[in-house]
Amino acid sequence: MQFLSFNMFRTIGIKTEHAKSDYHFDSLGKISQADVILFPEYWQIHSIIYGMKKPIFPSAATFHLGHDKIEMTRIFQTVIPENIPRTGIYGKNEFTISRVLDEFSFPFVAKTVRSSMGQGVHLIKDQADWDKYVALHETFYVQEYIPNEKDLRVVVIGDKVLAAYWRVGGAQFLNNVAQGGVLDFENIPQEALDFVLSLAKQLDIDHAGFDLIFRDDHIYVLEFNVFFGGEGLNHLGIHAPDTILEYVERKYGSS
Repeated sequence: MQFLSFNMFRTIGIKTEHAKSDYHFDSLGKISQADVILFPEYWQIHSIIYGMKKPIFPSAATFHLGHDKIEMTRIFQTVIPENIPRTGIYGKNEFTISRVLDEFSFPFVAKTVRSSMGQGVHLIKDQADWDKYVALHETFYVQEYIPNEKDLRVVVIGDKVLAAYWRVGGAQFLNNVAQGGVLDFENIPQEALDFVLSLAKQLDIDHAGFDLIFRDDHIYVLEFNVFFGGEGLNHLGIHAPDTILEYVERKYGSS
């Protein structure tokens, strides 16, 4: 098979042509000749899948649902409503500024719609915190605060769980490695892995790091990141491109 990658780092070890997304229109010939396009930028995918009829990896669903937290939350509210924290999404106006405080008591979590690595996640402890968030955001994404000392990252690539690990501690209330969290690979609950894999298959998500927390042994999905960090995989000695290549060849090799 012939591949074209727009992300050299994430396709190390895969025999592929490479191109830069900045030169998308200069690369149309390469796109046309490739069997599968690997890791295009979000803005490229519509041209590639609809205009040029080329399959992509990660899947279109992975990109579309993972592009911002609003789209992600709405699909979670549809298919796993009992497994997400209570969430409100509001456009900014005089009414919603006060409505949030009527519906959520301090402390609660407020997020920036497009962010990763724990950035753009705020613990709103009082009116002053809320005023700061309101001043910087035109859309309010608000969730109940579920206290936890760790969260579970579950990495799905293709149609399998590739790795899972706890992220413990970290800056403020965040467990992300980028925020100082440490990794723990012990006592991973199988039911969580089964839950995430079932969800990923239902939504056609094939490259994601899902973040879960638990309250009274009940699973809550916080979000998934399409471009998740590789610290956990590196620690386990897992080379993700090997799994990507096996999956893509199996999925598209006969098409």
